Amino acid sequence: MKPDLKSMNRKALKKLSADIDKALARVTKKEMKEALAAAQKAAKAHGFSLAEIAPGDGPVDKPTRKTTKKKKNTGVPKYANPEDKTQTWTGKGRRPDWFLAAMEAGKSPEDLAV
Repeated sequence: MKPDLKSMNRKALKKLSADIDKALARVTKKEMKEALAAAQKAAKAHGFSLAEIAPGDGPVDKPTRKTTKKKKNTGVPKYANPEDKTQTWTGKGRRPDWFLAAMEAGKSPEDLAV
């Protein structure tokens, strides 16, 4: 039975699309298993295993992506909090609260320089 697409609303069309995607995935997986079994049978008929003929060509999984973590360049501190020397600022980006509070207290950036 052919569905009447013109009379279907968006919700019904999306459900139909999702059902089609699921069916395609199921059929693809089934066909891949059958192809693998046929390849193994053909290799066995010639006295080999599939691993001997095509090493590393087993069932296909999603490739894993190797990511390398780059070290973040933090920069050299230019200013330090006089009350807590562990709090520093490079002079780039948003000004820290301690820097703003020192400016309001009447200190100059040179007073806070490292």
